[in-house]
Amino acid sequence: MTSDAFSVKVVRRIKTVWLEFVVFFLHKIGCFPSHHVRRFFYRLAGMGIGSASTIHTGATFYNPANIVIGDGTIIGENAVLDGRDRLIIGDNVDMATGVMIYNSQHDINSDDFHAINGTVTIEDYVFIGPRAIILPGVRIEKGAVVAAGAVVTKDVNAYEIVGGVPAKVIGERKNKELHYRLGRAAWFR
Repeated sequence: MTSDAFSVKVVRRIKTVWLEFVVFFLHKIGCFPSHHVRRFFYRLAGMGIGSASTIHTGATFYNPANIVIGDGTIIGENAVLDGRDRLIIGDNVDMATGVMIYNSQHDINSDDFHAINGTVTIEDYVFIGPRAIILPGVRIEKGAVVAAGAVVTKDVNAYEIVGGVPAKVIGERKNKELHYRLGRAAWFR
C-alpha cells in the first residue's frame, strides 16, 4: 500500500468515526425535552429544518447533513431518518411515532453485499402513520397517506392512500385542496 493510499484510508476512517460520534451525540440530544435545543443541535450537524418544524424525542439519524425538512412539519417520537443519501421532506408533513425512512440498503444478490442508495422524497401534506417504513428511492407525492405499519417499496402518487406489506393502493384522499397547518408541538415530547 502506498503512502497516499494509506493517508486516504486514515482520513476516511477519521471522517467515519467523527460521523459516528455526531450521530451518537444527536441520539442523546434527541432525548432532551426542548424542541429548541434539539433543533439547534440538529441544524448545527447540518440538517436543514424549516420554520415551525418539530422533531419529537428519540429520533435517530444517519448522516444528518443530507436531510432537509420543510416548514411546519412534525416528526413523531422515535423516528429513524436516514441521511446516507438525500432525504427531502416537504412542508406540513405529519409523521407519526416510529416511522422509519431508509435510503440505503444492501444488495442481497451481490457478491460483496454492497450498499444501494436512493434519494427519498416526501412531498407536502403527506401523512405517514405509526411504524410505517419507507425504503430507498421512494417518492411520496403531495397529499398521499401511508397507513400504519405499511412498508413502502414503490412511489406513491398524489392523494393516494396506501397500506400493507408491501404497500398497495387502498383508497384516495377526497380533499385535494390542502392548505392546513399542523398544530403546535407538545412541549415535552
